[in-house]
Amino acid sequence: MKTAVRKAQAELEKRKRKKRRREGDPDHGNNVSKAQSQDILVLEEKQPKRKKKGDKGDSGPRKDFPRGWLVKTLCKTFWQNLLLSVAFKLVHDGLVFVSPQLLKLLIAFVSDEESFAWQGYLYAILLFLTALIQSLCLQQYFSLCFQLGINVRASLTAAIYKKALTMSSATRKESTVGETVNLMSADAQRFMDTANFVHQLWSSPLQIILAIVFLWGELGPSVLAGIAVMVLLIPINGFLVAKAKTIQVRNMKNKDERMKIMSEILNGIKILKLFAWEPSFEKRVNEIRARELKDLVNFSYLQSISIFVFTCAPFLVSLASFAVYMLVDENNILDAQKAFTAISLFNVLRFPMAMLPLVLSSLVQTNVSTARLERYLGREDLDTSAIHHNPIELAGDVAVLLPQPSCLCSVTLDIAPGSLVAVVGAVGSGKSSLVSAMLGEMESIKGHINIQGSLAYVPQQAWIQNATLKDNILFGSELDEARYQQVIRACALLPDLELLPAGDQTEIGEKGINLSGGQKQRVSLARAVYSNADIYVLDDPLSAVDAHVGKYLFEHVLGPKGLLQKKTRILVTHSISFLPQVDNIVVLVAGAVSEHGSYSTLLANRGAFAQFLNLYGSQEEDASEKNTTGTGNTTGLQQLEGLSKSSTNSWKKVKFSMYLRYLHAVGLWYSFWVAMGYVGQYVAFVGTNLWLSAWTDDAQHYLNQTYPTEQRDLRIGVFGALGVSQGDCWFGAASSSRVMHQQLLSNILRVPMSFFDTTPTGRIVNRFAKDIFTIDETIPMSFRSWLSCFMAIISTLLMISLATPFFTLVIIPLSIFYYFVLRFYVSTSRQLRRLDSVTRSPIYSHFGETVSGLSVIRAFGHQERFLQQNESTMDINQKSVYSWIVSNRWLAIRLEFVGSLVVFFSALLAVISKGTLEGGIVGLSVSSALNVTQTLNWLVRTSSELETNIVAVERVHEYTKVKNEAPWVTEKRPPHGWPSKGEIQFVDYKVRYRPELELVLQGITCNIRSTEKVGVVGRTGAGKSSLTNCLFRVLEAAGGTIIIDEVDIATIGLHDLRQNLTIIPQDPVLFTGTLRMNLDPFDQYTDEEVWKALELAHLKSYVQDLPEGLLHLVSEAGENLSVGQRQLVCLARALLRKAKILILDEATAAVDLETDHLIQTTIRSEFVDCTVLTIAHRLHTIMDSNRVMVLQAGRIVEYDSPEELLKKHGVFSAMAKDAGIVNTETTVL
Repeated sequence: MKTAVRKAQAELEKRKRKKRRREGDPDHGNNVSKAQSQDILVLEEKQPKRKKKGDKGDSGPRKDFPRGWLVKTLCKTFWQNLLLSVAFKLVHDGLVFVSPQLLKLLIAFVSDEESFAWQGYLYAILLFLTALIQSLCLQQYFSLCFQLGINVRASLTAAIYKKALTMSSATRKESTVGETVNLMSADAQRFMDTANFVHQLWSSPLQIILAIVFLWGELGPSVLAGIAVMVLLIPINGFLVAKAKTIQVRNMKNKDERMKIMSEILNGIKILKLFAWEPSFEKRVNEIRARELKDLVNFSYLQSISIFVFTCAPFLVSLASFAVYMLVDENNILDAQKAFTAISLFNVLRFPMAMLPLVLSSLVQTNVSTARLERYLGREDLDTSAIHHNPIELAGDVAVLLPQPSCLCSVTLDIAPGSLVAVVGAVGSGKSSLVSAMLGEMESIKGHINIQGSLAYVPQQAWIQNATLKDNILFGSELDEARYQQVIRACALLPDLELLPAGDQTEIGEKGINLSGGQKQRVSLARAVYSNADIYVLDDPLSAVDAHVGKYLFEHVLGPKGLLQKKTRILVTHSISFLPQVDNIVVLVAGAVSEHGSYSTLLANRGAFAQFLNLYGSQEEDASEKNTTGTGNTTGLQQLEGLSKSSTNSWKKVKFSMYLRYLHAVGLWYSFWVAMGYVGQYVAFVGTNLWLSAWTDDAQHYLNQTYPTEQRDLRIGVFGALGVSQGDCWFGAASSSRVMHQQLLSNILRVPMSFFDTTPTGRIVNRFAKDIFTIDETIPMSFRSWLSCFMAIISTLLMISLATPFFTLVIIPLSIFYYFVLRFYVSTSRQLRRLDSVTRSPIYSHFGETVSGLSVIRAFGHQERFLQQNESTMDINQKSVYSWIVSNRWLAIRLEFVGSLVVFFSALLAVISKGTLEGGIVGLSVSSALNVTQTLNWLVRTSSELETNIVAVERVHEYTKVKNEAPWVTEKRPPHGWPSKGEIQFVDYKVRYRPELELVLQGITCNIRSTEKVGVVGRTGAGKSSLTNCLFRVLEAAGGTIIIDEVDIATIGLHDLRQNLTIIPQDPVLFTGTLRMNLDPFDQYTDEEVWKALELAHLKSYVQDLPEGLLHLVSEAGENLSVGQRQLVCLARALLRKAKILILDEATAAVDLETDHLIQTTIRSEFVDCTVLTIAHRLHTIMDSNRVMVLQAGRIVEYDSPEELLKKHGVFSAMAKDAGIVNTETTVL
């Protein structure tokens, strides 16, 4: 591969030179050094990137990349595999055409009275052998192709990985980590898929040509009629596909809209429950769903048409050919030999005709991938020539001479071994660039670096691998327990190890997700210290840790008394406190060394360093110690374990009841008729073939007479009619989709709040999105193909049994064998697929990690180890992919063996019962047997696919069975106009959130009189909000009752209760839709009433100014209204309902004082004759209420008028004192 890349790069250079000559190259005249011209290239290359992708003009010289080498290289590498598979494929393609010829001979043998029995047996055995060798060759060929695919993917992945390790930093910036991972996942995968079918490129045309040649031999020029029909069907199919696509696009829009509303409903579910608005929203979702289903039905009509075309295709082709053949010439008589040989040849033709367009389109895609991979793999590598390792007397010596245009101008340093050198300078003065240069990450322009001994590097941003903590520190070295403990102690990691769930065996998530910043930095430092190198390059390792930890680390690790006292240490730092203890200080200004020397000499010089000290020294003292040595989120791990449990149910075998449930949702009658339709279709199919065999037997009857025309027309006509009736059957499963979605939706809306508190919204949304999609589109398709495969096999077996009744005896053992193979395969295949996807993700995550930690890996010189690790992760994945492929081949060989046996027995029995059979019926049975093998294969595929998809039914079903809250309306309706007075009584009321939790309200007893204004106060968690939840029965009582106007609220329906209370909730939630819908979703009120409510809520003028008025569209979550306006809309809702009881769950601090004042005055004026419960967070708002209820830990501590409570010196007066309220008069807002 390397040589090929080199060649291609050389060609690229030639191309560049030519281009330069053409442009009259400026480069030779003005002796610009090579490096700078490179820079010019880089600059030029930045501009063309802005062009659109469609514009393929090579606009910058660097746009040109080494081309055309990748495919060549792959062919050179895998030529043996390619040749072998070509050989197998050729044998297979040859044998495909042998069977029809043998069939012809067999029919001739049966029709001929004189022939010898041994000929027949020979033909039968030959048929069996060709079928057998054919299937062995085909499976060998497939196996080789898939191996090629695997190998290509593996080698490309490895190449990309290797390239990533050696890429220069300039080229690394050209592509993001995501893009490179994409090269690995998508593009390499695409190569793998293409490798499987690449031989179809020559094999398909070959098969088509051969088939036409043989057909010409049988039927003469009238073959062209059949082929014309085939060619004509292609554009028809294309048209249908395009039509289907537009429907799909339209449907995606509906789906998005539905999902948007669904997620809104799930996010604002509490409001829907409090206002009893679920029916209105259910209606909205169902309207969208109805549109969606209408499209689905249209889609299924289209599909039925295309399936009709597809089913009729082989038949129409043979009809056209035979009809033309007979109409062209009186003497042309269709006999069994001609007809059935032709039919089996037409069957051969179908596959390559279908494959060719697919292969071509996939090749086009691969072409794009090739270009991308070539561009990536042909980029510049890192140039390490500037780093020398010449031995000077002492190890650990660094001499730096670095003139550089971009960041470092000219640096000359000599660092003595064993010294501690600090590099300081303002931001952007090139400290990190100096470090990168030492590691060889920068492009050197002249000069060199001489490094003696090994390096260890601590980057500014700690890079943590996804492995155990211990592995992160050891970083591939052997474990030396004593040294390891010493390092952990020195790096202050002991306290953290105690906090982590598994000590140093704790698995650290990707990017160190479960460690805090300081912990990551210390782990990164520990890794360097443990590696025991000669030179330590530390890029500001103390910035992420707290001040006292930093001090500890300096003393124990970096400083003159630390672990590394004998090593050469280069420390980039911002903290000035450590500078007095360093041996040497290098001060960088604008990329050049302005001065260096010890702390005291530099201070005396009064140069840049002294200024730097004055600038930062004063700030150092202010910086208080921040404390972040938290545990990080150690909960992350337990959550990960918990989350993965929920999705494992695809291991179990799917229950049969799921299929029944699905069919039930489709409607059992409907399912029955669909099945009958399929039966009808295949009855017609058998009929067609029997008619054909009768037609061919005419050849015997009218042996020496002219063929009567009316007989001919009858034969052609009935053949046509039977054929067309094959296709008229369609299977729309729209009703099942409707039923399932309906059940799911209505159940989710009737589920208690606690369900939403414990289930992540994403999981519920997923049921509505992915699983419903599967039920809508994938399952009907799977069912359809399964049914047609099943029926095709049954009808074939039927036809053979009609021809030779003894065949039924053979069917039984064959089907038993088949069934066991199927069961065995389906379960294995499912597990292997899962293993494949599980083992594939580590490859990509490891790659992403490597790219982000590249400089560390290179500095430590661990490229080899990472390459090996990448290879081993890939091998694990390869194992499961390979097993899956081999299992497919295993299955195919066994099934094709069954198929070959069917062919053999049908031929053998035909030979045995020779005297009693017509040639036509033999032709029929053997030609349909030849077709059965592929169908058997398909049946297995569709079965396993169906099994994978039916899980969606199970998952949706799981959510339709969640326990509901109390019914919305019960037998006992409250009296009309209830609550007329608005009295509320709590009688020893207890409540808890979930059965396993503690009580929140512990026995509350109180009376609230009619039209009384009551304020409820208490510290956070005292149970104030639980009180509202109880009134609305969002939480059901654990004991005691609430009585409103002599009606126990636990006895009536939820909607009867919730529609008669009003709440102004804490957070104003609005939904997408018109403003009017947000106020009155059921359209119960007139426009005048709505305007009146808006006027009282001080929104009238605002709404009148809107162009649409009441029909103004509110965007998602009400984003196009201000928070204050949203709160006022909620107030308008309450004013519109005008119930006797108002609960005001006060908006915490979302509202400005002005709006707050508006709300308060409106409530005082409008709700005079109502009972108002205010849950207050600010005491000012409730100082004028009749009574105040003080809650503490779920109990009522004080309940009296505010004046009394202030005198009492209890809980309330203490709270008032905190709020700065002394007596009730000072509460003017």
